Amino acid sequence: MPHIKVKPFDTAIVEEKIPHSELLTFRATSYNRGDELWGVVIDQREFLLQVKKFDDEVLIKYDKVTRPLKVNLLKEALARVAQELNLEIISSNITQHKESRFASEYEKQIEDFESIVFPFEKVSVEVGFGSGRHLLYQAKKHPDTLFIGLEIHTPSAQQVLKQIALQGLENIWVVNYDARLFLEMLPSNLLEKIFVHFPVPWDKKPHRRVISPTFLAESLRVLRQGGRLELRTDSNNYFWYALETFFAVPKIEVEVRKNEALEVTSKYEARWLKMEKDIYDVYVTAKEVSEPKEPISNFNFNIVKYQKGIEDALPKKAVVEEDYFVHIERCYKINKTRWLIKCSFGSFDRPEHKYILLQEDGCRYFVSPPVKTSVNAKAHQKIVELLSHVERH
Repeated sequence: MPHIKVKPFDTAIVEEKIPHSELLTFRATSYNRGDELWGVVIDQREFLLQVKKFDDEVLIKYDKVTRPLKVNLLKEALARVAQELNLEIISSNITQHKESRFASEYEKQIEDFESIVFPFEKVSVEVGFGSGRHLLYQAKKHPDTLFIGLEIHTPSAQQVLKQIALQGLENIWVVNYDARLFLEMLPSNLLEKIFVHFPVPWDKKPHRRVISPTFLAESLRVLRQGGRLELRTDSNNYFWYALETFFAVPKIEVEVRKNEALEVTSKYEARWLKMEKDIYDVYVTAKEVSEPKEPISNFNFNIVKYQKGIEDALPKKAVVEEDYFVHIERCYKINKTRWLIKCSFGSFDRPEHKYILLQEDGCRYFVSPPVKTSVNAKAHQKIVELLSHVERH
């Protein structure tokens, strides 16, 4: 991903530039550590740059938690930072390439789904579309259906956005987000199908698997009556794990097929077929109409604001409850009354990673609030409690 390496310089000059800059918004230094975060804004998009100092160079790169999908925004930010601060670049990979304007219309942010209008009556989802062959094929074959492709691998998401433009497709949305959280953003009884093709087996870390009891429950909720969850895998372990997960539900319809040829084949599947590996298909059909999803309250901090000493009073270890956790990972000081708090929270198998901007006049998530899930709502209330507890002292 984009970064630049520059000759050592006094990073305090950033604070001198901020009042006159249309790019830089703040400089935050890690409490008791040497790294920094710089706030930037381009095209009304806020995100962070990480700054790490070494003896003979300074590394400036993207921040994983707040990075935008458009890589050119990151590259532009790095180039403009180097220019504004008159930095001497040692090495970089910020050459910008022309991005498709057309494709950007089909890039959706997770927060868009809080009040989004679906332009098609039929909607399907593909989880982890990889190269996008199957997703693009389905969209061309079913022009009356909106296909939402979920992919956490940013380069894959960018490639599919380019293909959408090249092929002139109008019924695909691309979301660069974790599918396990995304489903909770959808209304009940919406989807025709959910495709989960060749998910990472995670044999050594099964808690990271897409298929889980929680994912299954959400899938059955968002699928219309008669809609299907379709799992396709070459992993014998994953196949049996999925069957065990599915059959743990009291009443369910499951269909199993082996080595069935599909109309479109991914490059990985083609490789496995040459190796004569078995391919398993498992279809789970939603048999009932689900109850409407209950709305989740807003993730507001109300009267929470910075109080002196909060950086030392916050818990050093993760707060673990029965079905969620909150971990304050690090504090960054912007000035005496403004702090940036990095934290992870929510579900144990699908946590959120966020920053909280804490100031004298209020508090907010930076750059966007968490996904509105029930577990995240519980974790948020715990965060509010931790911050409010400090206020009372």
